[in-house]
Amino acid sequence: MSSSALDEEIARAEVYGLLAQLYYAPPAAELLAALRVAVTDAPARGGFLEEPWRTFVGVARAMTDAQIAAEHDALFGGVGKPDVYLFGSHYLTGFLNEKPLARLRDDLATLGLSRDEAMPETEDHIAYLCEVMRYLIAGDDVGVANLTRQRDFFTRHLQPWVNAMCDAVAAHPKAGFYAALADFTRVFAGVEAQGFDMLE
Repeated sequence: MSSSALDEEIARAEVYGLLAQLYYAPPAAELLAALRVAVTDAPARGGFLEEPWRTFVGVARAMTDAQIAAEHDALFGGVGKPDVYLFGSHYLTGFLNEKPLARLRDDLATLGLSRDEAMPETEDHIAYLCEVMRYLIAGDDVGVANLTRQRDFFTRHLQPWVNAMCDAVAAHPKAGFYAALADFTRVFAGVEAQGFDMLE
């Protein structure tokens, strides 16, 4: 693999890791501090991700840690039903813990992966799926961490619903930071889908 291709794979893995952290919980102060000083110019001008990334970083710079944490809780937290769901089953069936989750668990078992018992959320949470994609890109086991596995997992478990989730997040009246993140997520997922289509 060329150094530029390797750099691209590392960057993809890092984006998935960042998305996992940002959707899973209110971001830690250290993460937000790093985000606010992130480079916003793409290596090649005019890249699809450049503008949504620049906008997202700009929103992060304009908001305080407390405001971002409060927004996460307003959208995704609370007692009972959250304002916005981050689970694939909800978008695919209208309910939680449905057949898509069972299929996901079967595929995870095939990959040798299982949910940490300390994690209260089910495996179809967007953060969990992003973490699996990060592993499939950056993992050491080439029998599992390869483009074919990435494509299969993405097209089965992320692509069918991630845009609907992004739309729901972006439409929430209290969404600022997460609206910008949703826009970035949507564009990133589109770039991933295009890349996987080229493997056909």
